[in-house]
Amino acid sequence: MTTALTRRHSESIALVALFAALLGVMGLIPKIDLPLGVHISIQTLGVMLAGCLLGPWRGLQAMLVFLVAVAAGLPLLSGGRGGVGVFMAPTTGYLVGWTAAAFVTGWLMALLPKSTPLRAAGSAFVASAVGCIAVLYAFGIAGLVWIAKLPLPQALWVNVAFIPGDLIKCALTALVVHSIARAMPDWQFGGVRR
Repeated sequence: MTTALTRRHSESIALVALFAALLGVMGLIPKIDLPLGVHISIQTLGVMLAGCLLGPWRGLQAMLVFLVAVAAGLPLLSGGRGGVGVFMAPTTGYLVGWTAAAFVTGWLMALLPKSTPLRAAGSAFVASAVGCIAVLYAFGIAGLVWIAKLPLPQALWVNVAFIPGDLIKCALTALVVHSIARAMPDWQFGGVRR
C-alpha cells in the first residue's frame, strides 16, 4: 500500500512539474500586443489543459509552481518576461487568475460527464469556457480596474478582443481531451475516473 501511495504521489509531482514546464514552453510562442498593456498569448491554453487533465488541485499546483518560477525571475511568460515586476503590470489580474481558472476548470471537469470521448470533449469545452473565460476574465478585469485604473465599462470591452481566440483554445482543449480519452480510457479527467 505504501508503494502505491508513493507511486501516486510521485506521479502527481511529475504531472504538476510537466504542466508548469508546458506553460513555460508555451511562453516561447510570440505574443500579440493589444492596446492598454494587455496581450494575447497561447499560455491560457496551458491553463485550460492543466485544469481538464490534472483536476482542480494539481492544476492549481501547476499554476502556482509556474508563477513562483516567474516571480523568481525566470523569463517564462510570453515575450520572455519574468520577475516580480510582471505582477505590477496591467496583466496582473490575469496572471493571478490562472490559479483560480485552472482550479475551476478542473472542478467542473470532475463534475461533468466523461463516459465517452465525445462527452469528455464536450465537458472539456464547457469547463474551459467557464474556468478560463468567465473566471479568468473576472480576475483580469479586476486587475485592469485596480492597476491600470480603467473604468469598469472600458475594462469589460478590453476583454471582448480575447473571446474569439479563447473559444478557439477551448476547442483545442476539447480536441486534446477527446484524443486522450480515446487513447487512454483510464485517464482521470478532472482528477476523477471516467
